[in-house]
Amino acid sequence: MIRELKGWHVAAMFCTGFAIIIAVNLTLAFNAVATFPGLETKNSYVVSQKFDANRAAQQTLGWTVAATHDNGVLRVAITDDAGAPVRTAMIEARVGRATHVADDMTPEFSFDGVAYTAAAPLADGHWQVRLSARAADGTVFAQRIPLRVGG
Repeated sequence: MIRELKGWHVAAMFCTGFAIIIAVNLTLAFNAVATFPGLETKNSYVVSQKFDANRAAQQTLGWTVAATHDNGVLRVAITDDAGAPVRTAMIEARVGRATHVADDMTPEFSFDGVAYTAAAPLADGHWQVRLSARAADGTVFAQRIPLRVGG
């Protein structure tokens, strides 16, 4: 027995198909928003007004920053224009992944005369070090450093 295709059958298939599409998109959007780290400033407008002055002050310092990870130790080397190690007045960093906020950590650094080191058991993959350091003159240096751990 063959059933006749009526208008309400087509409407039901159409609505069911779109309901599935909307449900999948809402699920993906919710999961994407849940992993987004968000803006890291309290007021982005105020920060944008000082951006050029802050950038110029950071460039005047002439610091070069590099991060490495080996055997559970995170090493952040800050050097000046001459390549000499820089001792900062304050240093802090947030280490994390763009998509796994639960893995974020704030390691405690110590200066070994050449670089800042901290115990940081990081799994293989792409990480990001969001560094903030203050120079002796009070200039705040902020930079995001990509870090590849493992193969």
